[in-house]
Amino acid sequence: MAKIAEVTFTSPDRARDVIHNFNADGFTSLYPKYKGGRPRTFTLPERREIKNIAKSRPVEHGLPFSTWSLVKLADFLVAEGVVDDISHEGLRILASRGRRHFSTPEDLEDFEGSDYAVKKARVEHLYAIADDEVLPAPGEPEVVFCMDEFGRLNLQPRPGRQWAERGGKHKDPDREPRQRRRATSTRPHGVRHLFAAYDLGKEQLCGHIKKTKNRFKFLEFCRYLRSFHPAGTRISIICDNYSPHLTTKRCHRVGTWAAANNVEIAYTPTNSSWLHRIEAQFAALRYFAFDGTDHPSRMTQGSMIRRYIIWRNKNASDKRLKALVSRTNAA
Repeated sequence: MAKIAEVTFTSPDRARDVIHNFNADGFTSLYPKYKGGRPRTFTLPERREIKNIAKSRPVEHGLPFSTWSLVKLADFLVAEGVVDDISHEGLRILASRGRRHFSTPEDLEDFEGSDYAVKKARVEHLYAIADDEVLPAPGEPEVVFCMDEFGRLNLQPRPGRQWAERGGKHKDPDREPRQRRRATSTRPHGVRHLFAAYDLGKEQLCGHIKKTKNRFKFLEFCRYLRSFHPAGTRISIICDNYSPHLTTKRCHRVGTWAAANNVEIAYTPTNSSWLHRIEAQFAALRYFAFDGTDHPSRMTQGSMIRRYIIWRNKNASDKRLKALVSRTNAA
């Protein structure tokens, strides 16, 4: 008959766990099975419905309010039976974890047409697929990109704060004068445009700098995104309704290429750039790589952008970067 070795327990609870796990053979494990912690208060469908309602507008639900507050949103969720009860603080934490926050979109307008609701619902569904909240149905995209152009990248001084010598009449006379902004009238070198895409699943940013932005450059960058995955993997590219992105009566290049290469082009609604997640990545690019700079040449500017993208992809979990993106992202 097996015997248990003499063991000294540090607490009665530890001894009770060992006795409870003692099996028929006389052996026991000193490490009880992990129970998984406290279960979530709300299920995944409930959390998804809360986020969808928070992103909607009260007038869409027949309420005489222009915006949500925590009190109004919590009362509405309980009244509609989405949840039995939810505190204001719990709602705030749930919204912040889902990258939702109270923001002031600069180009949000009222839209009465059904086209706005359809496009918005499709983009949000693609975001849910990318966030692993929804499993893609057969024929739906498995990879989601957010794509847009950043520019114009002209050579000019950029506003921003930095450490510098103190000015004024009491400064040390031996010090050199503070650096001043250079004139831009002597730099007639045109502009550049950054074609960038953000992989929502991998949280990786990529981009190419081009001299012009037109339908040919757009398709060239789309082919570059398509090369990341096998032809059998359906991908979706979310972009705004800028004319080179669209399939018009005059030119069907975009639609023809997308249909032939297993690609879906999803468009955000008109005047709804706040729904485009790459805008938050552009805000971080502007903050980290452009604020307070005055690049002397295109080579220096392009090198700064490329080195930032490399740093950003290697440090996607950086606290400053995540805080800035979370604060700017409204989608």
